[in-house]
Amino acid sequence: MISLARAIDGFQSYVADERRFSPRTVEAYRRDLERFAGFWEEEFANQPAGKTPLYKVDTLAVRSYLAYLHRDRLVNRTLARHLSTLRSFFRWACREGHLEKNPARGLLSPRVPKTLPRAMTLPDTERLLAAEDDEGFVPERERALFELLYATGLRVSEAAGLDLSDVDFSSRLVRVTGKGSRERIVPFGESAGEALRAYFPSRDALRHRAGADAGAGEPLFVNARGGRLTPRSMARLLKRRLRAAGLPEEISPHSLRHTFATHLLQAGADLRAIQELLGHASLSTTQKYTHLDAARLVEVYRNAHPKA
Repeated sequence: MISLARAIDGFQSYVADERRFSPRTVEAYRRDLERFAGFWEEEFANQPAGKTPLYKVDTLAVRSYLAYLHRDRLVNRTLARHLSTLRSFFRWACREGHLEKNPARGLLSPRVPKTLPRAMTLPDTERLLAAEDDEGFVPERERALFELLYATGLRVSEAAGLDLSDVDFSSRLVRVTGKGSRERIVPFGESAGEALRAYFPSRDALRHRAGADAGAGEPLFVNARGGRLTPRSMARLLKRRLRAAGLPEEISPHSLRHTFATHLLQAGADLRAIQELLGHASLSTTQKYTHLDAARLVEVYRNAHPKA
C-alpha cells in the first residue's frame, strides 16, 4: 500500500528518468500533483499529511478538485492541464499496480478554444534580424541566435541545449535533441552560418574570461559569465531586439518557430517535411499551420477577385 506522497515521488522519477521529460515539464507535473495532494488531504483525508493511502483517492475527489479549481477562477486551459496531469499520474499508478482503476478516467476535459500560432510577416522578420540593439552586451551573439532560430525553427530550450559539437558547418546541419530526448537533424542557411562564425570570437572570449577552454562539447550560446545561455535569457534578449526593431513586444521566442513553419508552408514545402524539421511526433500538431495558410489564401482572394 503506497501513500499519495510516495506515489508522486515515483511518478516524478518515471517522467524524469524513463520518459526523459525536460526539468521544467517534470517540475510542472510535480507542482500540479502537490496541489491536488494538498486539496485531498485537507478536504477528504483523515490522516497526517503525506500518509494518505493512494487507493483512497476516488472519482469524487477528482471531481471535487476540478470544481475547487474552477471556483478559484482558473481558465479552461489550465483546468484541462490539471486534469491531464491527474490522468497521466493515475494511469501510471494503475500500470505499476498501485491502483485498480483510474479515478480520472471518463471525466470530460473543459472545452479549450483553439488558437492559431502567431507568425510574423517576412518584412517584420527581416526587420527583427537586421535590428541594431544598442543595449546588447554581445550583438554578434544575439544576431547569431535569432538567425539560427528563424533558420531552423528550434524551440528556445533546444537552442539553449546546443553544444559546439552539434553544429556541422561543412554541411550546414545542426543536431538537435528535442522533446522526449528525440534527436533530429535540421539544416540551416548561409545567413545563419555567417552569423554564427561572426559570433565565435566573442563566444571564445567569454569562455576564456570564465577560465574555460574553447572546444567541442561546450555550449554554443553562452552568457556573460561564460556559462550556458538559458531560455529565459533568450526571451529577454528577444524583447530588447523587438524594441530596437519597433515591433510588438508580445511576440514570443516561440513565434520565430511558428514563423519558420509558416514561411516554409507558404513557399510550398511539404507538410511532412515541416513535421520532421519541427520535431513533431504527430502530423496533427503540424497541421495547425495549414489554417494559417488558408487564412492567407482568403486574404489573397479578397484582394484579387473582382467579385470578392
